[in-house]
Amino acid sequence: MSAYAVIIERAEDGGFGAWSPDLPGCVALGDSREDALAEMREAIAFHLDGLREAGEPVPTPTAEAVDLFAA
Repeated sequence: MSAYAVIIERAEDGGFGAWSPDLPGCVALGDSREDALAEMREAIAFHLDGLREAGEPVPTPTAEAVDLFAA
């Protein structure tokens, strides 16, 4: 089973933003990393349902996340 890669970024206000390279326009925000991920799970499900209902193709996950450097 394939999964969509999700990028998490810390916002200037201290919160977190999340987005997926394979799903343009599908984004989420949260006060914590965990909140942003939970919101992103819901956003992805909503986004994919919307594509299906509109008869649009559902993108195949292609992006991969690789952790090259530990901070």
